[in-house]
Amino acid sequence: MAITFKQVDFTYQPGTPFETKALTDINVTIPDGSYTALIGHTGSGKSTLLQHLNALLKPTSGTVTIGERVITPATNNKDLKKLRQHVGIVFQFPESQLFEETVEKDIAFGPQNFGVSEADALKTAAEMLDLVGLNQDLLKRSPFDLSGGQMRRVAIAGVLAMKPQVLVLDEPTAGLDPQGRLDMMEMFARLRHEQHLTVVLVTHQMDDVANYADNVIVMDGGRIVKTGTPREIFKEPQWLVEHQLGLPKTTAFAQQLIARGWQFDRMPLTEDELAEDLIAQLPTTAFGGATTHDE
Repeated sequence: MAITFKQVDFTYQPGTPFETKALTDINVTIPDGSYTALIGHTGSGKSTLLQHLNALLKPTSGTVTIGERVITPATNNKDLKKLRQHVGIVFQFPESQLFEETVEKDIAFGPQNFGVSEADALKTAAEMLDLVGLNQDLLKRSPFDLSGGQMRRVAIAGVLAMKPQVLVLDEPTAGLDPQGRLDMMEMFARLRHEQHLTVVLVTHQMDDVANYADNVIVMDGGRIVKTGTPREIFKEPQWLVEHQLGLPKTTAFAQQLIARGWQFDRMPLTEDELAEDLIAQLPTTAFGGATTHDE
């Protein structure tokens, strides 16, 4: 499912002393099936744009087209329930949204809220638990007895249980240790392919953008200032600094090597790319090649 913004403005509390314009002239398409990263410094407008992806917010002017549904300032809120089933949002610290007495009831809540029978919803809950890599013996447990990582996966299973076509991830690895963050990002990559999802990732982790995204939207001051592939976005380090953004660790390291005389035909984004480029530039003697002399 693609999502298109056309001349979208959004203002909080218009016509009051607290009026604040958060989005200005947003024109962009999130392609169907893409893995799109939405980046920008704090206050750039990412969270406001994110809430337009399933019409939690409606534009003050302009249109947001979600699949075949066009959202305008005049769209009736009562007509949006079905749409929100198709676009699932995993907010920061989703485990804080758990509330039911058992894991299966928490996961089944969303489908039942959309009219699925209790029996079918509980069956879906069991399937979703498998999908996020948790054991079935957790179904009858209280979600509040689980570890933090398990609770987060249960909350994500609850979003997936509604069978969304678009999965929106708002800083989904916040608060996790490095291994937990890697496990979570690998899970989302797997789910994208298995469930044929369009994924939108809001993140400050540039390594995750480089490793997983194929499309990037950069925001600053409530506007979209650049779009492109990760390679196109990260090829201008100074521009990123000016917009209070960083580089993937691999790319930053490659820049240090360039200052020492190394050369790269392309700026490496991932560890695998960096390793390939470095190996190609090392002398064959380093690998016991033909020029190596036996003792």
